[in-house]
Amino acid sequence: MSDSSLRTLFIETLKDTYYAEKQILKALPKMAAVTQSDALRAGLLEHREQTEGHVARLEQVFEMLETPPRGKTCDAIPGIVEEAQTIMKDFKNTQALDAGLAAAAQAVEHYEIARYGTLRSWALRLGLSDAVPLLEATLAEEAATNEKLRGLAETEVDGKAS
Repeated sequence: MSDSSLRTLFIETLKDTYYAEKQILKALPKMAAVTQSDALRAGLLEHREQTEGHVARLEQVFEMLETPPRGKTCDAIPGIVEEAQTIMKDFKNTQALDAGLAAAAQAVEHYEIARYGTLRSWALRLGLSDAVPLLEATLAEEAATNEKLRGLAETEVDGKAS
């Protein structure tokens, strides 16, 4: 694969990720509003604040590439968000709701970890050295959020659901 085609793929994946982050910004407050766990609510709202920073970092990368920051609809995030909405509807006011929301949030994190890891690797390959630390910072935050969600699931919400 030539650098020019990898660059195009990088930009298209950046657009996909930008779209995903914008959708996540909309979904997190809705999830936080219905959760019964104070710790899960705080974690979701904290991640919403982090996500605003993720969007800003992506916009910096777009600027480095002299490309307008635009999202490109991807199929994955709408499906994951729809799954969270179904959980909110089907398990409303049950102990299983928080376990389902934690699982849905982890699905989002796994998607983002995959995207940011890939973007970081491609940025290295393309010599986009200024973009690498921005992508690495977000990747680290996504991994930390995933671990926090895993911990909450194991120590708090899954036990209440069973």
